[in-house]
Amino acid sequence: MGIVGGGIQWLVGPDRWQHSVVFARGITPEELGLRMGGVLGSVASPITDAEACRMVYDLATGDDDVVRVGAHGGWSFGVEYGFGDLAGERLADVSRSGVEAVHLHPSVDHPPATFSYARDGVNVCGFGIGEEVWRWGDQPDFLLPELVAAGVLHSDGEYARPEDESYLDQERHTLALIESRFGLFLPRDVVENERLPAFVIA
Repeated sequence: MGIVGGGIQWLVGPDRWQHSVVFARGITPEELGLRMGGVLGSVASPITDAEACRMVYDLATGDDDVVRVGAHGGWSFGVEYGFGDLAGERLADVSRSGVEAVHLHPSVDHPPATFSYARDGVNVCGFGIGEEVWRWGDQPDFLLPELVAAGVLHSDGEYARPEDESYLDQERHTLALIESRFGLFLPRDVVENERLPAFVIA
């Protein structure tokens, strides 16, 4: 499933990453789960990755997702399981009161995967991973210097990457600069194999 040791780059690989991930700096994992729409006490004890997947299918409403939360390197993280993108819709609210929030969504059914960054209640910037020429948010060029330095874009906002670069390499390249810029690390072994506190998102 891609690079094993990379902070977030292991999300890229031939199997594709399946779940939306939110990172938040300035709040606890529990508070992140609640800001993502989690219902306090809705999951009695910590659960595994497989149990979260089963729970989503058991709920079977299409309107309820499950989020597992944890922390690493000064960031809380939430992994969202389900059929929607509730985290993306609530990112500005997640970032209220001075919090920073980063959202990565795989967009499996409608590529490309997307990146969004919010701070203090404002959606600062976002773009499709692999389609960085189209950016949005209150400051759409917020990461332009990093995208230029990484060889993804020219300073005029046009593509700088080789035309024959594969989609997987494009995603890994952009995730690497996001990882470096924000100091993100999603502990793969913890996410895939350990029990984490969880909430149902209604």
